[in-house]
Amino acid sequence: MAKATAKTKAASASVERRPALAGRTVSAPGVKVEMLPPAERISLRAPQASLAELSKALGVTLPTKPKTSATKDGRTALWLGPDEWLIIDEAGNDPLADCATVTTLHSAVGISHRNVGISVAGPSAAVTVNSGCPQDLSLEAFPVGAASRTILGKSEIVLLRTAADAFRVECWRSFSDYVFTLLSEAASDAAN
Repeated sequence: MAKATAKTKAASASVERRPALAGRTVSAPGVKVEMLPPAERISLRAPQASLAELSKALGVTLPTKPKTSATKDGRTALWLGPDEWLIIDEAGNDPLADCATVTTLHSAVGISHRNVGISVAGPSAAVTVNSGCPQDLSLEAFPVGAASRTILGKSEIVLLRTAADAFRVECWRSFSDYVFTLLSEAASDAAN
């Protein structure tokens, strides 16, 4: 019986999915870079005529202006293009299931295991992100709630300003070590 229990525990442990770089944190004077907990994510494409029904189903109004986002009850919708959004749910709900109830034209694809989120927060957060990102991250040009698909070093990212001194960096899991390392080095440089 003990061997069977040990085998069952070993088998269940081997199928456990661990987030990329789980628990990694780097703190430097003025900035902290850390991996965010797992979240549900979808890539959403839809024409203008479908936005009202999708917004209702998702519980957040899909933004329609460039470089904007909308947040409600732990769910954030980021405008990425005229008919494209990244939906991030940090409340444990399933936006893909919510979109499945919509009958108007749209495409919703689950990307929860493709992406990871990294937080960059503190007075030196903008300097840290700007070490590898060419966008103007001043509050005037990139205010709280601003969102953009851009680059960080050699990786494509989606950048969201969550506070005056905080950003969420979304990147593909396969690039997460590179992005986290670049931000960590930049945080150390920003502190000097």
